[in-house]
Formats: sequence, C-alpha cells, structure tokens
Amino acid sequence: MPRRRIGFWYRFAAVICKPPLVVLLRRDWRGMEHIPAEGGFITAVNHNSHIDPFAYAHFQYNTGRVPRFLAKSGLFKKGFVGAAMRGTGQIPVYRESTDALSAFRAAIDAVDRGECVAFYPEGTLTRDPDGWPMTGKTGAARVALQTKCPVIPVAQWGCNELLPPYAKKPHLLPRKTHRVLAGPPVDLTRFYDREMTADLLKEATEVIMAAITRQLEEIRGEKAPATPYDPRRERIEQRRRTQAQTQQTQQTETHQKSGQTVQEEGLGK
Repeated sequence: MPRRRIGFWYRFAAVICKPPLVVLLRRDWRGMEHIPAEGGFITAVNHNSHIDPFAYAHFQYNTGRVPRFLAKSGLFKKGFVGAAMRGTGQIPVYRESTDALSAFRAAIDAVDRGECVAFYPEGTLTRDPDGWPMTGKTGAARVALQTKCPVIPVAQWGCNELLPPYAKKPHLLPRKTHRVLAGPPVDLTRFYDREMTADLLKEATEVIMAAITRQLEEIRGEKAPATPYDPRRERIEQRRRTQAQTQQTQQTETHQKSGQTVQEEGLGK
C-alpha cells in the first residue's frame, strides 16, 4: 500500500519545531533503514521526557514516514495547537468515555491506509528511577495483531537529560545528544490468528517492550533491570507499606495509651 504524503501541516510544524531542536540537541540517529518505505506500520517508542515526542517526530520525519501519535483529546479542541494536531493527522484519545475505543479504531484505520502510528506503550513518562522502560499497555499489541503490520521497536535517550521526567526547567548546558536506535520488526507471528485474550495481549506486549529495552541497552551500553518497573505493582506495594505504617502507628499509640492508663491507675492508688 502506498504511503501517505507528508502534507502542509506536518511541513509547517517541521519549519517551526526543527530549528530549536537542532540548536538544543545533537543527533545520533541509527536504524532508519528499518523504517518501512511503504505500507502501514507501528513504531513502539520509550518515553522519558515531555519533549521526546518532538525530537522523535524529527527523527521519523527525516525518514520520509511521518508518525501519527495518539494524544489526549483536549489538545485537539481549539486554537493553533488544535488545528495543528488535526492537520497533522494525530489521533485523539478519549479517556474514560464512550469514545474510548475510537482511538483504537482510528489507529487501525491509519495503518490500513498505509500510515505509521507511533505508540508509547508505557502510556506515560517512565517512572523507573533509572529511566528504563516500564511495563507496557496492550494498545500497540492489539493494533499489531489486528492488522498484522510490522512493529518497529525504537529506543531513544537524551531528551531526558535536557528535560528530565517531571522537571520544570531544562538543563541546557552542556548541549545534550538525542540518541535514537530503531530496530528490525518485532516477530509477533506466533500470536497471529489466535483468540485475543488478555493473557495473549500481555505476552505480545512484553515481547514488544523487551525489544525496545534491548535497543536502549545498546544505546546506553548497560543492562536493564531483569524485571521492568511496574507502576501497578508499585502502587500495591506502596499501599501495603502505608497500611503497615498506619497499623504500626496505631499499635504504638495503643501501647502508649495503655501505659499511660496503668500509670494513672497506679498513681490513683
């Protein structure tokens, strides 16, 4: 299937965004040969800075295959940003509403039209203390298994040094390097034509995340943790720690009150 033309809005966005990116970031980009020249596909990318969507879009724009990101629906509503989001063909995500599945359907339609849909499978900025990819959500795997399109794992590093996750101010100096490594398509064929259960999607997602992590290990020259950071597991553990701390505090207060009562009774005698 032929690829979609870049179009006015994407070229206009590039004119605005590329100059500051070039000034702020050196580039070490590898693996462009793995980006398909034709047909629909998915890129699955790690997310470690609020500015990495712009830097990653710059990388892929230079391949001639522009990405369609899934983004919060509020960005599409009004003003210049909304016009740009609609004009560049980004895909709105309506969370916790009756339209929540529309992003999934739109992503499938985009792939079927021969476009690239860029997924951040983690769903948000990584919360891993050392910046490694977390466990992923199943959206990318679901679209990939539905369309049987190529899934290109992409790791990036460097924007997080310019603007760390959840930081309010950038670290401009010394000048940082945006490193990107795109890998060969993830082999998901063993998941094709099987019932799309939660367990199947979870397993396929783990395969995708493992491929992204291997790419990042190569960029960073070090090994990732054996077990990816899991926000859900961390929330459960934090809840348990809080409950245990609360119980300990209550027990301490009870013992203190008991001791005080005994002391008062002793004085009363």
